[in-house]
Amino acid sequence: MSNRIALTGATGHIGGMAADILHARGVPARLLVRDPSRAPSWADDVAVAPYGDQEACRAALAGIDVLLMVSAHEAEDRLEQHLALIGAARDAGVSHVVYTSFLSAAPDAVFTYARTHWSTERALAVSGMGWTFLQDSFYADDFPEFAVDGVIAGPAGDGRVGAVARADVGRCAGAVLLDLAGAGQRPASAHDSATYRLTGPAALSLAEIAQALTEHGSPTVYRAETIEEAYASREAYGAPDWELDGWVSTYASIASGALDVVTDDVRALTGREPMSFADLLATRG
Repeated sequence: MSNRIALTGATGHIGGMAADILHARGVPARLLVRDPSRAPSWADDVAVAPYGDQEACRAALAGIDVLLMVSAHEAEDRLEQHLALIGAARDAGVSHVVYTSFLSAAPDAVFTYARTHWSTERALAVSGMGWTFLQDSFYADDFPEFAVDGVIAGPAGDGRVGAVARADVGRCAGAVLLDLAGAGQRPASAHDSATYRLTGPAALSLAEIAQALTEHGSPTVYRAETIEEAYASREAYGAPDWELDGWVSTYASIASGALDVVTDDVRALTGREPMSFADLLATRG
């Protein structure tokens, strides 16, 4: 008997692509969503279960064997949301969780949000459930949005980042879920306690990313800032401290060298080479 699959984030980029992959292969899945009106038209098993609602999540996960847990939107209580979902999954009898984590997850990571990912990984590791971690680098799709009036400014120094396309992460999640459902190319056991580090094919500096944007028709330059300058230049947005820390530490983590990583895991999981930044820009038109 094949494992029953559930996915969070099914109305977003990663969970949505993974759900589409399962659907295309005829693998049924339950989609946990906040807004059922945004669920795919083909979905016939949809449950309203926000991360923070442990009772709703527990009910939605009844009878489920494998859960794709796409990390919650960045928020001050993100870890509490994750812990609530993990507790609900454990109580519902879920046997395996696939979690979208971050490449530099550590208790003292420079990138502040990566600390939450580390705490989530640890909670899963001691939950009694099986686990698979998809530790993705920064999303390459986000870097065009870093430019403000043609300038990417931040304290990244000359650091490099092996940024990965969201589509590649979605394809990796779909491939792992197919295996865990018994419909893929590898045995489900291949993913027991496995950590995959998902990156693009090359590590680029922000100056190189700016150059690629320029060559694609969006004139962009990179301007290095100090940490102090970065905080000062973002104060006008009126964001809370935890969010400012996340913005600034995005760049600082690149400067630290923690994201200067390129792996073969995308190809190993999907059978295709990861998209380059130039390829990604070409698909955006």
